[in-house]
Amino acid sequence: MFQTLKKAWGVPEIRKKLLYTLLMIVIFRLGSAITVPFLDSEVVRDWMDDSAKDGNFLEYLDILTGGALSKATIFSLSITPFINASIIMQLLTFALPPLERLRDEGEEGRKKIDKITGFVALVLAFFMAYAYYLTLKRQTTAIKYTSGGEGVFCAAVIILSFVAGASFVVWMGNRISDKGIGNGVSILLFAGIAARFPTDAGLLINLTKQTPEKYLFVSLGYLVFILFEIAFIVFMNEAERRIPIQYAKRVVGRKQYGGQKSHIPIKVCMSGVMPIIFAMSFMALPQTIQLFKGTPETDSGFYYHFCKFFNRTSWSYAILYFLLIIAFNYFYVSIQYNPVEIANNLRQSNGGIPGIRPGKPTSDYIQRVLNKISLVGAFFLGVIAIIPIFIAMADKSLETLSMGGTTILIAVSVALETTRTLESHLMMRHHKGFLQ
Repeated sequence: MFQTLKKAWGVPEIRKKLLYTLLMIVIFRLGSAITVPFLDSEVVRDWMDDSAKDGNFLEYLDILTGGALSKATIFSLSITPFINASIIMQLLTFALPPLERLRDEGEEGRKKIDKITGFVALVLAFFMAYAYYLTLKRQTTAIKYTSGGEGVFCAAVIILSFVAGASFVVWMGNRISDKGIGNGVSILLFAGIAARFPTDAGLLINLTKQTPEKYLFVSLGYLVFILFEIAFIVFMNEAERRIPIQYAKRVVGRKQYGGQKSHIPIKVCMSGVMPIIFAMSFMALPQTIQLFKGTPETDSGFYYHFCKFFNRTSWSYAILYFLLIIAFNYFYVSIQYNPVEIANNLRQSNGGIPGIRPGKPTSDYIQRVLNKISLVGAFFLGVIAIIPIFIAMADKSLETLSMGGTTILIAVSVALETTRTLESHLMMRHHKGFLQ
């Protein structure tokens, strides 16, 4: 990766793209430090320290925004409305026939779907901004004016600031995709997650200074574990199952066509982090209910056992979280891959799998391979996702660490995707073409 960056920096055109991407990241981080008017950032930070924990929805959003949510900045929503809108549209594309027809129209259909996604993201941004404003109004004293005409004006400024910040972040992501390197939204998501890593490093350093006889070895072991986790994620991201394909030979006149051998690559982690996001959103609902309703007053009753069952540091939470990731992984793979369509395309192109008859036997064989690969990928995602839970079980002082599990998976995936983009630019740059 470092060799690729070094070579890319030596090419003027690619260097301009890299500098443009870095400029957008710097603007993104500056916006994450500008506080919204009429909000007391200190009060918001203290409230978030007490509320955004135990894996609830606030902690999940704060990690994705790089800590901007807990600082009450204009980029508090970051790209979360756009991510949620993209997930919703991706699911609806497979459920609604009009969207499915737009998807099949090619580039023009994709542009229309992107416009609809942008509109849905704007609606979600207004909803999330209003919900965050109401939460701050009910739970804290961070808002300067809450009643009368001044309160209405204050609410409008706060909500519009959150929405404008989210819209500007999406605009920056689109500019990176057009004029920079890689997928802009993924790059900004990576920048937000990476901004939390120094905080985690500071926590480990402080614990080591306070209790060196215990946390010195814990910090070193955690660092070694993170390096091993990164290597494992890279290996699993690149792993794939190749189904061999043999194309039939055709003789036209004196020439022979076809007869080539190829393969269908099926990645082990074809669904990415989507199953984890789905499962995390589902598991965050009980903690969010507890956030508004409060902790149980007694050690008995349904509400007490409900909160205990969904406690992030409990075995029941870890097991249910793991099972949900497996279920959502199978669901996501099923809407991405259609074995019947793949089998029909193979038959139309005079191709087939050696030893497997065309038609239904081919689709059944592809489905069996997908089931096995999906199980391996689901177990991998489940293990990566529950690692922070076991770390929190082992030591309460480490439960606020965000450097691990899903965040590392997202960061490594974005880094690999960006590296592949740089390699493709370098390949096009050094390709001689047919005129030379």
